Amino acid sequence: MTTQQFNVGDKVSVLDEAINGVVLSVKNKEVTIETEDGFTMTYFVNELIKNIITNDLNNFDRSEALVKKNSDLQPSRKQIELQKKLDKVERGVPEFDLHIEKLIANFRGMSNYDILTLQLETAKRHVEFAIRNRIPKIVFIHGVGEGILKSELDFMLKNYDQISFQDANYQKYGLGATEIYFRQNVK
Repeated sequence: MTTQQFNVGDKVSVLDEAINGVVLSVKNKEVTIETEDGFTMTYFVNELIKNIITNDLNNFDRSEALVKKNSDLQPSRKQIELQKKLDKVERGVPEFDLHIEKLIANFRGMSNYDILTLQLETAKRHVEFAIRNRIPKIVFIHGVGEGILKSELDFMLKNYDQISFQDANYQKYGLGATEIYFRQNVK
């Protein structure tokens, strides 16, 4: 078993007691400390342990595992290409399905006029919410059907000055969806 070297000024703790202190002197195998309470006490070297301050840079051994290499700091070509692809992907475009079965649980007994009115009121509520909250784009899924809901949606959307709209991505939605874009700085 190796013995620790103690120097004057080292902070130490007594192994079997709750005593901490600072080394005042070292003579052979005896170490004199001043406790936190101001008492002077003498202990053998094997009764003390040195307190190492972890944030003291003098006690820190530089490890190869901790050293960052230039290759870690510079992103690789693959990482740059992946980031460019991720930037191009649309993130979080709100989609609202206006099919009546998605809006209410039981629509039996409702006339076609009532169904269309509910769908348009829902769409109008979402458009106004997007305008208030400065959402740049939303998508309404209306389906193909006979085209009545789509034509009514187009008529409603034309009443807004700060909106432009078009058919949504065909690969993703087919013919049954409309993308709405909001111009934010129009007053």
